[in-house]
Amino acid sequence: FVPFISMLFLTLLLFFLALFPGAFNCCMKISDEIPKGILRRVERFELQKADGLCHLEAVILYIESRKFCVSPRIKKVKKWMKKNKHKIPRKKTHSRKQRRMKIIKKKEKKQ
Repeated sequence: FVPFISMLFLTLLLFFLALFPGAFNCCMKISDEIPKGILRRVERFELQKADGLCHLEAVILYIESRKFCVSPRIKKVKKWMKKNKHKIPRKKTHSRKQRRMKIIKKKEKKQ
């Protein structure tokens, strides 16, 4: 009976992870201060909204392989985000679609 319960628990856990992949990637704590030295080294950042699985509004700063969760209300961070909008990761369009658009544009120019 015990192996059945543990197998059921494992199955439910895997099912949960498949349905909600970001559930364990949320910031659980945020800092209200951040040194300028850290802001200078940020490679990219994401905004975490307080809806769905994540219950805190946060700015996630990525430096090398680490992530820092800070409050989006910090004036220094707001100012930095305005300057560094290019560091927000963008969704890539499908390469086939890009290729098709280039071909269409070339045909339009020739005509």
